[in-house]
Amino acid sequence: MAINTIKVKAQNRTELGSRAMKRIRDKGMIPAVIYGHKQAVLPITLDKREVSSHINKGAHLFDLDVAGTSETVLVKEAQYDHLGIQLLHVDFSRVSLDEKVKVKVPLELKGTPKGEAEGGKLQQLIAELDVECVVVSIPELIRHIVTEMEMDSVLHIKDLHFPEGVKPLQDPELIVAMVREVKEEIIAPVVAEVAVPEPEVIGAKEREEKAAVETTAAPVKGEAKK
Repeated sequence: MAINTIKVKAQNRTELGSRAMKRIRDKGMIPAVIYGHKQAVLPITLDKREVSSHINKGAHLFDLDVAGTSETVLVKEAQYDHLGIQLLHVDFSRVSLDEKVKVKVPLELKGTPKGEAEGGKLQQLIAELDVECVVVSIPELIRHIVTEMEMDSVLHIKDLHFPEGVKPLQDPELIVAMVREVKEEIIAPVVAEVAVPEPEVIGAKEREEKAAVETTAAPVKGEAKK
């Protein structure tokens, strides 16, 4: 069996902390760590463009050359920025080539379902699958042809074909995709409610004040003149 490992050169890293991480990234490098197999955690740096390219294509297994020492590692976690675009940090776990591991692999649905001719649309609910297999048997992805899916048909985990030695870990009845009719949603126009102010009695205060003055100033009938 061919061992699909990606050979990459790495350097030991002595700088730690957020400021050091920024300096490393500004130089076009990626900070990373290697751990596992009861050995000390090893901080390293790698070329950002090279590692990002491999990971974005679904690579899991790497053969890292760290100062002349070979480390066979598995990508355990790749951290990205808040937009999910820029790779910021990678956690690698030491592995043996005959070791069984649990990983996530992409699910790719290919083809146009029959149900789309009847007004249906394919809805993929799960983009990644949890599987267990020997390190050297990790698939880049699980591909499934959906051309035979009709209107209202459902695709479960149990319906997928996994390579020999690759065991799915999720519930076999879990739905990964379906073909459903997509009804256009009619959105009623929103009519803004305009608050109508109560009519203002213009000059009311002035009239009241004027009336009060006139009442005070008016002579009282029958009052004797002095």
